[in-house]
Amino acid sequence: MSPEESAAVGAEDEFAPRQLKEAQELRALTHPVRLALLEVLSLEGPLTATEAGERIGESPTTCSFHLRQLAKYGFVEEAGGGGGRRRPWKLTRRGLSFSGEGDAEQSIAAKELSNLLMQRWLVRHDAWQAVAHLEPEWLPVTGATEHTVFLTLEETTVLQAEIAGLFRRFAGRLSDPSGRPPGARPVEAVLLLHPLLERAPRS
Repeated sequence: MSPEESAAVGAEDEFAPRQLKEAQELRALTHPVRLALLEVLSLEGPLTATEAGERIGESPTTCSFHLRQLAKYGFVEEAGGGGGRRRPWKLTRRGLSFSGEGDAEQSIAAKELSNLLMQRWLVRHDAWQAVAHLEPEWLPVTGATEHTVFLTLEETTVLQAEIAGLFRRFAGRLSDPSGRPPGARPVEAVLLLHPLLERAPRS
């Protein structure tokens, strides 16, 4: 999930993220349990409320409530084939995209969701940093990097699309575990693109 990211992919692309344009959609996601449920369903496929709760540390009742709320806005649906009282849920689509463009209500909702996502990403990054020394082979390719370059708006749009294309090469592995080579594990990459604010007015 990438806040304030406009994915430059066609609607026919099976990995094209769902575009969130309504404030109510954004507010429906601005809850840590609901984000955790979307994340675990993305990584592990159809799960019941009980199974999801075991993975994210919440009760089945809590997960069941939030899954129903996510279903109300079309983010998840019943997977079927559970049998008996088993009721698995699955994502309706992988990936979400939104921006702060829109009316005041939508803009505020987008900012709140973006802030919550950022908090979650930073917490996970800090958690990895705390144990990274236990897996030294990963140290050279993990952590944070920063690049500052001069780009036009058009060039930034192209760069964003090219980076998204790199990740789409591996997107099929989320839904098809057979495509994951030995040693593959979930790797999270967070991309921030923003112009630097000038410290002094232009002359």
